[in-house]
Amino acid sequence: MTPRTAPAGPAQALAEALAAEYAAIWAYGVIGVHLTEAARTAARSAEAAHRARRDALILQLNDSGAAVPADRAGYALPYPVTDKASALKLAVEIEERTAGHWRAALPHTTGAERNKALAALTDCAVRATRWRRTAKVTPITVPFPGRPA
Repeated sequence: MTPRTAPAGPAQALAEALAAEYAAIWAYGVIGVHLTEAARTAARSAEAAHRARRDALILQLNDSGAAVPADRAGYALPYPVTDKASALKLAVEIEERTAGHWRAALPHTTGAERNKALAALTDCAVRATRWRRTAKVTPITVPFPGRPA
């Protein structure tokens, strides 16, 4: 999922970030089965982080009276994930895409909401960097996390 248009306001921006969190959780189910040892542990940790962010967003949107988008039964992967290399590539991509949704939410939020969005963007950027390092991809960092390439 990549942000297509600018969200109309904070609730819409956060709903789009929630949809990205749903997709990230689903993707980590596919990613994890192709990894072993430390990488599998990292995938479980990443999935747990996305689940926590999802749960917090659902509560936040619900408490504010905003519409909470439903999760889908499944998501289309951008390419087949059949081995460790493709799983690591997807882990980087899912973190970058999710970071993009959080980056898109920043101008539509203020105060505590903005701090949460920035923390989420940062978390995704750090995980993407770690996945790039694990995959031995260079450069391991990007100048503007969450920005389309």
